[in-house]
Amino acid sequence: MLSEPTAGSSLGKTKCTIVTILNDDDYQTLITRVANLTSVNLDKLVIGKESYKQQFQEALSVNGGNVDEAETMDFVLHFLTFGWKVMFACVPPAHMAGGWLCFTVALMCIAVVTAVIGDMATVLGLLLGLKDSVTAITLVALGTSLPDTFASKVAAMNEDTADAAIGNITGSNSVNVFLGLGIPWLMATIYKSFYYDADDTRSKFIITDKSMPFTIALYSIAAIITLLLLTWRRYAVSAGKAELGGDVKIKMICAGICVSLWCIYIICASLYAYEIIKF
Repeated sequence: MLSEPTAGSSLGKTKCTIVTILNDDDYQTLITRVANLTSVNLDKLVIGKESYKQQFQEALSVNGGNVDEAETMDFVLHFLTFGWKVMFACVPPAHMAGGWLCFTVALMCIAVVTAVIGDMATVLGLLLGLKDSVTAITLVALGTSLPDTFASKVAAMNEDTADAAIGNITGSNSVNVFLGLGIPWLMATIYKSFYYDADDTRSKFIITDKSMPFTIALYSIAAIITLLLLTWRRYAVSAGKAELGGDVKIKMICAGICVSLWCIYIICASLYAYEIIKF
């Protein structure tokens, strides 16, 4: 029974309570087991390394230096990616300059890698005898967009919502369209403003590929269908009212639709470029 309140307190309607005293020893083992299950190596959660030395040691070693647990595939991938690992080890550690130095240098490295991949894809397209437009929508597009795909996959697996995954895809495509075209066009326009042809006329940028309007229209249709699919998933109870995840069957069907749209776009655009189909 509660009585005699002090320090200005007063009793309310409830004036009694039940206190159960338990032996702490009974829960000590359980607490220890839970602590062991939830314990993690916090060093593995640190983004980046503390110094250039650690970065290069990890880049030059198989499986980040953990050779005892390395498998055959780890050795093969280390051999194939050795040059790239050393290149990206030159990126400053994330803690320097509040992360901005790392961000800037990493973007420069990504630009170099993208340029190399683009040139390699162009050369491969020439060796295979593909048209420039077909090479652009297949080899070059895959080489420059697959990193975004893997980034969205990681975001979808690690985040509780689809914001990061969908935002990465839409954001990367916006960068490709607005910056990827806008900045080169601006630079070329400035250059061409001071350059004249032999007949004293300004140079013009002309798209000679006749399949470009068709591919743009085809892509727009596929994009609209994808947006409608995401909108349907947002409000459909069977899809869990979510853009990603949900029922396994619905999830596989939606994934199949998106992959099919990409295949249809590639096939139709390629056939139109080679004038096999005409409109």
